Amino acid sequence: MGTGRTLRKKPRTRPAKSPGEKRRRVKVQKARLIKLGMDPAAVEKLQPDRIRTLLLRPARIRKTA
Repeated sequence: MGTGRTLRKKPRTRPAKSPGEKRRRVKVQKARLIKLGMDPAAVEKLQPDRIRTLLLRPARIRKTA
């Protein structure tokens, strides 16, 4: 999964984000929200951008849960 030497060579562009990797990241972030105490049903209804904004302040999630 690492990028290694490929990106240190000059005329190289960054690799595109694959849909599978994106889904995996969202799944991990949802698990983090549930572990912080949010209701799993409520987490499933959230949009991915909202999930990321919630994870910016985990202490606030613990306080409200």
